[in-house]
Amino acid sequence: MGLKISLTALGTASGIGIAPGAALLALLLAGCGAGPTADGINDPFETANRRVHAFNTGVDRVLVGPASKGYGGVVPEPVKRVVGNVADTLDLPGDIANNLLQLRIDDAAQNTLRLATNLTFGVGGLFDFSTAIGLPGEPTDFGETLHVWGAGEGAYVELPLAGPSTVRDTVGMAVDLALNPVRLALPTKEANAATALKLFSRLGDRDRFSETVESILYDSADSYAQARLLYLQNRRFELGQDTQSSDGSSDDSFIDPYEDPYAE
Repeated sequence: MGLKISLTALGTASGIGIAPGAALLALLLAGCGAGPTADGINDPFETANRRVHAFNTGVDRVLVGPASKGYGGVVPEPVKRVVGNVADTLDLPGDIANNLLQLRIDDAAQNTLRLATNLTFGVGGLFDFSTAIGLPGEPTDFGETLHVWGAGEGAYVELPLAGPSTVRDTVGMAVDLALNPVRLALPTKEANAATALKLFSRLGDRDRFSETVESILYDSADSYAQARLLYLQNRRFELGQDTQSSDGSSDDSFIDPYEDPYAE
């Protein structure tokens, strides 16, 4: 799985109805057709994106980073593991729905079996029993579904709090939030509790990868450009696409997240 550099804040999206969601989908998909420039990057909104990046970096410095370190330092490792397991289990219904939309029936079957195994032998998802028996998940999202349907990634965007994305993945994120099977199936109180669990899981991720995240945000010659490059290359790798190097040549390997390509 590729490294995702993001400062993520999950919402319940309770205010997004199907009709507004459809309008958002139509609006943003109009920008998905544009392809990357010669260097593999399509960033017509760079000026605005850099302002958002500066905001996100400030939020990470004063809020997200310290909160993740507090969470990582106070909460015992077994509890953090349980929170992560439950959050992953809550993601599985959405993964299954997207697997089906992508016509990847084998992946849908594997995720369904994983969900059933973790809910039963994993005591409601508290333990990742399926991985222990050699049944890895096939995580996906609606952004990947749009890719399978032929939508281009569109322009690069950096979202407030959510971090690096593209037009296509922004649409995918909105649809995943609005039509999340768990959120739609659970009463409001339980759905909010599920969202809180995912937030704590994200804090755990931020703490676990703190060295990498901080080296990019605070030690890079150009943290915006490096985060953008890392996101695009790793996302394209996840989707099975060839990535492009700065000279436009194909490169289907990950880049080293610790190497700063913008350092002099």
